[in-house]
Amino acid sequence: MAYLTENRRQTYLLPLPMRSVTLKKWQLPLLLLTLFCLSCKPDYPNLPAISETKHWQAVVETSSGSTLPQVYDAKEKKFVPQLEAGQPRKLEFLPYPGNEGFIPSTLVDSVEGRSAAPLPVLVLGNQKEPGTVLEIVPVGVMILESDGELRHLVVSVPAKPNEQTITPNSYSDFSARYPAVKKILEQWYLNVNPRQPTRLMGWRNEAFADQLIQKHVK
Repeated sequence: MAYLTENRRQTYLLPLPMRSVTLKKWQLPLLLLTLFCLSCKPDYPNLPAISETKHWQAVVETSSGSTLPQVYDAKEKKFVPQLEAGQPRKLEFLPYPGNEGFIPSTLVDSVEGRSAAPLPVLVLGNQKEPGTVLEIVPVGVMILESDGELRHLVVSVPAKPNEQTITPNSYSDFSARYPAVKKILEQWYLNVNPRQPTRLMGWRNEAFADQLIQKHVK
């Protein structure tokens, strides 16, 4: 009994830091794994444009319902606020009507003075967080013009039925069954930035969307 008592006393009298290290040794592998995972951020712009199930993929930058546009900073490898006059931009309009982002592994040349960027995409559906990668089905392309430059925006829905809020299977189906959605998108993009006058140049169908993505795949 004296032996047990003495050992208990020695255990209790261990300096606090030593006991702390002894008790937390099991946490070291977990800590290392966490640090490793944090250093392994996805290279979003260079993810495959097409998934293993043969669907196009989209990377969300700005969530549906947000008034704070986000962009992906490839150098910092993180999503950051879109800047306007050096300050984070905040919409002076209604929130985003869908999840806006880009098709990975695509690159579209821009006008002189602006760097090339991935092909933009809008995913109609429930809100997705920036950095979400999801399979999509393009239903058309909305063509906009501002500052003398054309912008082709791929309009799509999630490929998974349980993620869809509308279910168009083609551009003609989208136009026939959801004309109000189409009109909302047109009016939103034409009026979202009063400092950048924008014109609607027209729409193209899902076949054009597929060809457009294929054209800009790196």
